[in-house]
Amino acid sequence: MLMYHFPVYVLYIFSLTYDIVNIEVGWQGYGGKFKFLTFWNLCIQTLYFGITVLNDFCGSNVRPSEKGQKISSMQKFRDYFLATLVFPVGMFVVMTFWGIYAVDRELVYPRALDKIIPPWLNHIMHTTIVPFLLVEKYIVYHQYPPRKSGLMTLLGFALLYLVWILWIAYYANIWVYPILKVLQPHQRAVFIIVLLFLFISLYILGEAINKFLWGKERSVVHSRKMKNTQKVK
Repeated sequence: MLMYHFPVYVLYIFSLTYDIVNIEVGWQGYGGKFKFLTFWNLCIQTLYFGITVLNDFCGSNVRPSEKGQKISSMQKFRDYFLATLVFPVGMFVVMTFWGIYAVDRELVYPRALDKIIPPWLNHIMHTTIVPFLLVEKYIVYHQYPPRKSGLMTLLGFALLYLVWILWIAYYANIWVYPILKVLQPHQRAVFIIVLLFLFISLYILGEAINKFLWGKERSVVHSRKMKNTQKVK
């Protein structure tokens, strides 16, 4: 696993550093690059793969079928982090970026940025997230939390970011995304609600992919829970 995690982590560290040091656009105005979900996501993906590298060195990669082995706190956090934020936020960034780009790129990535941001960096931020995460899900077992808990964490993050960009619009008169500026208030509300439902759908998609790839391991977890319940009774 380290053979996969370490190169991806290095790539993300290099990309994040390059973006911070060499790409000046975005730092201007209230909030700097922290206005943009893409930048938040780049930080999240970098942090996640850093945790996977650290976990490969001094944590654990225990599956439920491996009896008698202790699951480290780092592995538990890694799994929760991927389920609740890393996968749904990463997929959300890719889908919304390319979806809006296909309709009118000026609303999300004006042509002027082509001369400022290298194509490879654009794809690291908006494209390669998907294959990186799918490979991660395929080679590493992740224990998903109860759906209610996972969705609460994800929606808490989404609402935090929503409050943040609305505050920027109110305080600094800056609409982070041009598409929000051109929409009427009622259209803006509907657009935001649709995006929140997309977040929920992507969480469930990640859960479904995990179930498809690791169904046997999940059945072990389920059977153990049933046995524990019977013991309590």
